[in-house]
Amino acid sequence: MSKDNQTVHFLATSKPNETHCSTCSLSSLCLPIALEKGDLDSLDKMIKRGRPIQKGELLFKQGDPFKAIYAIRTGTIKSFTVAPSGEEQITGFHLASELVGLSGYSEDVYPLSAKALETTTVCELPLEKLETLCDEIPGLRKQIMRNMGGEIRQDQQMMLQLSKKTADERMAYFLLDISSRFERRGFSASTFRLAMSRVDISNYLGLAVETVSRIFTRFQKKGFIKTESKEVTLLNLDELNTLAGTVSDQSDCQLHPKQSN
Repeated sequence: MSKDNQTVHFLATSKPNETHCSTCSLSSLCLPIALEKGDLDSLDKMIKRGRPIQKGELLFKQGDPFKAIYAIRTGTIKSFTVAPSGEEQITGFHLASELVGLSGYSEDVYPLSAKALETTTVCELPLEKLETLCDEIPGLRKQIMRNMGGEIRQDQQMMLQLSKKTADERMAYFLLDISSRFERRGFSASTFRLAMSRVDISNYLGLAVETVSRIFTRFQKKGFIKTESKEVTLLNLDELNTLAGTVSDQSDCQLHPKQSN
C-alpha cells in the first residue's frame, strides 16, 4: 500500500519532554480554553500524541469510521472529498490550534479526507473518551460546539466568496483569511509561508492553476504582495481588503463582510 493511501495510526506513548495542554503555547486557542487545571489534567490523560505525520500522509480517509477528532499542534492539513469519478475537491486548509474531523459527527464516518501538506503534529482525542469527559466538564463541550460553529461560519464565508466574487477578489480574501489566522496565533500577519501548492489553492478557490499564477503575478506588479518561493508578504492590506470587500476587526483578528450603505 502506498503512503498516499495509508491513514496514520497513532501510538499512545508519553515522553518526559512531551508537550502537555497546560504548557502548550496554543492552549488559549484550542479546546483547553477556559478550563480549570484539574480539567486540563483530565484532558491531558486522554489525548494521544503520536509520531509526526509526514507530508502526503492521510490523517483519516473519507468513509473511515468516526473515532476521533484532532487538534493540530504544528503544520498544515488540507481536507478534501473525492467524487466517484476520482475528482478531488478541497474543502479547507487547517492550521495550528484548529480542529480536524468535527464533520464526522454528522454521519458517524468521516465525510472527507485529511492529508498533511507538510510535517505535522496533532493531538488525537478519541471520541468515546472525549464524550465521557464532556459529560464531566461542561466547558469542554461548549468549546467543541464553539469550534464547530466557527468551522460552519468559515465554510459559509468561503461559499459566499466562491459564488459571488471575481477571481482576484477570491484570491485577496484567501490571503487575508490566512493572514488573520496566523495573526491570531501570534505570528506575523504580513509575512507567512503558504504550505499549500498553487494547484491546491486553485482547486479550493474554483480557479484554473494558470489563473492563480496570473493573479499572483498581477498582485506583485500592483504592489499588493511579494512572493519568494512559498513565502508571501502582504504589502498593502488596505488595497487587499478593499478588493476582497472585507474589513479587518483588530479586536479579534477576523475578517468580516463590508457593510453596504
